[in-house]
Amino acid sequence: VVSEHFWPKKKLEHLSLHHADVVVAGSPKPESVPASWLKPGTTIINCSPDLLSGRQKKHNYGQNTTENAVCSLAVAMRMQNMVKNTERWIHSQQLRKWDLHCLKLQPLSPVPRITPTPLGEGKSTVTIGLVQALTAHLKINSFACLRQPSQGPTFGVKGGAAGGGYAQVIPMEEFNLHLTGDIHAITAANNLLAAAIDARILHESTQSDKALYNRLVPVVKGVRGFSSIQLARLRRLGINKTDPETLTEEEISRFVRLDIDPSTITWQRVVDTNDRFLRKITIGQANTEKGFVRQAQFDIAVASEIMAILALTTSLEDMKERLGKIVVANDKKGEPVTAEDLGVTGALAVLMKDAIKPTLMQTLEGTPVFVHAGPFANIAHGNSSILADKIALKLVGEKGFVVTEAGFGADIGMEKFFNIKCRASGLVPSVVVLVATVRALKMHGGGPSVSAGAPLKKEYTEENLQLVADGCCNLQKQIQITQLFGVPVVVALNVFKTDSPAEVDLVCKIAKQSGAFDAVPCNHWSDGGRGAVKLAQAVEKAANQKSSFKYLYGLELPIAEKIKTIAQKVYGAKDIELSPAAQSQIDRYTRQGFGKLPICMAKTHLSLSHQPERKGVPTGFILPISDVRASIGAGFIYPLVGTMSTMPGLPTRPCFYDIDLDPVTEEVKGLF
Repeated sequence: VVSEHFWPKKKLEHLSLHHADVVVAGSPKPESVPASWLKPGTTIINCSPDLLSGRQKKHNYGQNTTENAVCSLAVAMRMQNMVKNTERWIHSQQLRKWDLHCLKLQPLSPVPRITPTPLGEGKSTVTIGLVQALTAHLKINSFACLRQPSQGPTFGVKGGAAGGGYAQVIPMEEFNLHLTGDIHAITAANNLLAAAIDARILHESTQSDKALYNRLVPVVKGVRGFSSIQLARLRRLGINKTDPETLTEEEISRFVRLDIDPSTITWQRVVDTNDRFLRKITIGQANTEKGFVRQAQFDIAVASEIMAILALTTSLEDMKERLGKIVVANDKKGEPVTAEDLGVTGALAVLMKDAIKPTLMQTLEGTPVFVHAGPFANIAHGNSSILADKIALKLVGEKGFVVTEAGFGADIGMEKFFNIKCRASGLVPSVVVLVATVRALKMHGGGPSVSAGAPLKKEYTEENLQLVADGCCNLQKQIQITQLFGVPVVVALNVFKTDSPAEVDLVCKIAKQSGAFDAVPCNHWSDGGRGAVKLAQAVEKAANQKSSFKYLYGLELPIAEKIKTIAQKVYGAKDIELSPAAQSQIDRYTRQGFGKLPICMAKTHLSLSHQPERKGVPTGFILPISDVRASIGAGFIYPLVGTMSTMPGLPTRPCFYDIDLDPVTEEVKGLF
């Protein structure tokens, strides 16, 4: 509170006003407090008697003594109102008890749903069952954070990703289809950038420097000026000029020519459909493109770096900065060319401005769910968004739980969650829930191969304790991987009706002997949250344990050393083998200043090794790195382990055979 009635100006100079958030000025001369005394953003409450009496003048401030009492009362009342308003605001910011009405389930038996496909072990289903148990049954605030599914697997092999049975996100049809159009926005932004690359190469190859300059910086209504993104490019080039008429010929040439080397273009077009015939295409065959023909490809939309950026961003400002950093190619001197160089950053941000907002949905029992982002788990980091996690953490309160889903297995999804997502978000995990099934462990124990759509062999539908015991080596290894990061792990055994009690007991026993904090059989698929209450209780206890979370590697290590650390400590490889192309790219990225980024391994999820058919716990193998690429905007380097496809194909009998629409009721059928 500042008033010259109490403190003369000389003493005012010594007040620590630069620490104040709110300054109440009761002086007849409020202008006697210079702006330099206050920190930026300070709220000033002007209680000047002249202002209150309505007699304020521009230059002459006077005070009628007969109004002193009235003015002092007005000052006091204004200050009292300020205090009350502040108290109300503080109260509004405090977490209050959720006014959440959970929905009652009436499970039927048998459950009127198909079982999850042989290619999924119920990770999403466990996530949903866990939060249903926490909120609806244990009355603990909880949020689930899930990825939005791609239409590729929805209509292809795997089917939908909304969970299953009585542990589902609703409305399931919206979840599995377009939802709010986030993936379409990513597709539009990605392909706009791809079009900008080829158009720029064409125009540079057919025009002189002067012609390019006149088109890039046109005269509009008699005035020529640089746009803000062009000024930024000039600054990066070391040209500190703002008047287009003052650039020299040499500066004009440097400004207008990106000199993209077509052989180094890494940015591909995308579509959210499994279409194997787009894995390699030829573009530029029309006569209008004047012979500019090159080989290119399409990726699945969720493999776009823009999707990875969406999942890792923390704000609109951060997203725009990341979009600008996207490296699309190298120039003919070997220097990186970015989206910012192409002048497209602002347009990309506009296309993504709504996609940055998580979508609020709910489970069958009314537990809130954030659905946001869906990066390809093999190529990118395969985790839901940081923004969804942070908003959910704020909403659940200090004792609440946010269950956020990672990608495939501890060797891929969890490792990337910790080393990439946790680094970007600054969040520290409390507990890991590791999902396992008896049938998956039987496969790792030497059981026959499993194909989507084909009936399961008897080894998976009849009790076989030896297969289970042999396959638990993979579960043990997954637990050990978790322990590398110092986080307690709870094993959630997703129970199927063909699992025998002896098989379930054996898995839980081995898991606990192998270092899991607990191992719990779960029946949420058939019973909803009630079937995951023991899991929820185990998670709550584990989260209260002392955690010593740590990253697997330091960012200052050379790129090759970081790759080797993951290969040896996580996968169990003896060593890595870099192809000449991979070594060349590592050298280039290091020279370009990208060597301190985290690593995002692009590897099959079907084995700890690079060979999908090698089950259990392979050891002693050499991990081949065929190529190394960079997602600079997302902020990671991704090595390709063996052969990795960024465009899945359709099987002989895709899921779309079972999907239909009732034209009368508009009910969607078969979308599981």
